Amino acid sequence: MGSIIIILLSFSAGLLGGMGMGGGTILIPALTIFMGVEQHVAQAANLLAFLPMALISLKIHSGNGLIKSRGSLWIIVPAVVFSVGGAFLASVTPSALLRRMFGAFLIALAIKQAYDSYAALRARMQKRRT
Repeated sequence: MGSIIIILLSFSAGLLGGMGMGGGTILIPALTIFMGVEQHVAQAANLLAFLPMALISLKIHSGNGLIKSRGSLWIIVPAVVFSVGGAFLASVTPSALLRRMFGAFLIALAIKQAYDSYAALRARMQKRRT
């Protein structure tokens, strides 16, 4: 039964990731809530799953000429520094606090998504009136 749940969770996370929402919004809570995985381990698993997808996407976009390498160091260097710093900070943060922080992040994300959807709907309604 556990294998079926993992397959369904992985499929759901991949589907959401492909739609641009980010598979971690499903995978991390599902692993911690339904599978009893510790928060640190769930977040690490999500990041490990993300790396191959990111590399494949980078290769595809590069092959299609969609990547501008000029000036990219201004993005890459701070991204690496803050990623390493964030990983270190997460490793020393208690799991319960990390779980609460991730939950707060998901709530904030949901509020933003709802607001953006409302604003887009309102803009469409105003456009129809004119």
